[in-house]
Amino acid sequence: MVRLLNLLANLFPVWVLVCCAAALWHPPLFEWFGPYIVYALGVIMLGMGITLSAGDFARVLEMPQPILLGFLAQFSIMPLLGWTIASTFGLPTDLAVGIILVSCCPGGTASNVVTYIARANLALSLLMTMCSTFGAILLTPLLTKWLVGERLPVDARGLFETTVQVVLLPVVAGIVLHHLLPRLVKRITPISPLVSVIAIALICANIIGRNAELVIAYSGQLVVAVGALHAGGFALGYVAARLLGYDELIRRTVSIEVGMQNSGLGTVLATEHFTNPQTNVCLAAVPCAISAVAHSLIGSVLAVWWRMRPVGDDADE
Repeated sequence: MVRLLNLLANLFPVWVLVCCAAALWHPPLFEWFGPYIVYALGVIMLGMGITLSAGDFARVLEMPQPILLGFLAQFSIMPLLGWTIASTFGLPTDLAVGIILVSCCPGGTASNVVTYIARANLALSLLMTMCSTFGAILLTPLLTKWLVGERLPVDARGLFETTVQVVLLPVVAGIVLHHLLPRLVKRITPISPLVSVIAIALICANIIGRNAELVIAYSGQLVVAVGALHAGGFALGYVAARLLGYDELIRRTVSIEVGMQNSGLGTVLATEHFTNPQTNVCLAAVPCAISAVAHSLIGSVLAVWWRMRPVGDDADE
């Protein structure tokens, strides 16, 4: 049963792609999920929290340098890359803001799945995700406000409060449950990744369906722009780790962690703070939804490629 659950969770990009394609084919299909988006992200972050213990925070001290590299790369390479792409692709303002917003988000839990498939350093990936998630509580609102600039008014305080609600509180609740109810957590943990996958797929499908006409109209530019964002993140994360002399497993782990964003968080923040009050349309959420598909597909291809090339077979090792 556990193997089946892991297999279904590892098919993450397939579920996201299928749901988004279905939403484009019949936009009303996922309308019902709109009111539950915030709660769905809370469930995802709770699922991350129950996998963490107080000891995990102590483990950060055991490998501080690669974790610091991943953290700094996450909140420097990706935001600057997002701003550059948003400024050069000539997209409408709201779509450009969406690209910047998702680039300022932390690493997503899907990066841990991809790291596992790639046979990279899973423990390091989990710690990087944990650190960037907590860092995002402050950095995502600040970076978004700074990089969006004059494109749209940004309520940094509102972004901060929403991030606390949908990231910090569920993760902390999960950590508390991990220690207070270990038996319950042990029973829930095997299904948690699949629940997260389903939640992300539904979030993305709802956003795509609600903006189907605009997604189709700008599909070419959006796919290229978002694809460039994540491909650049994977490549630059790998190069940064290589330039600093880290071994191949750490290079791959940093690459995956930098290239994959918490698109669900981006979608929720966009929906909550960049929805047009007159039309009730949130274009800024569209790049975030497409981001989930893009980084999952690129990450999965990389994971399979790296899995076929064990570290011992690399020419430079």
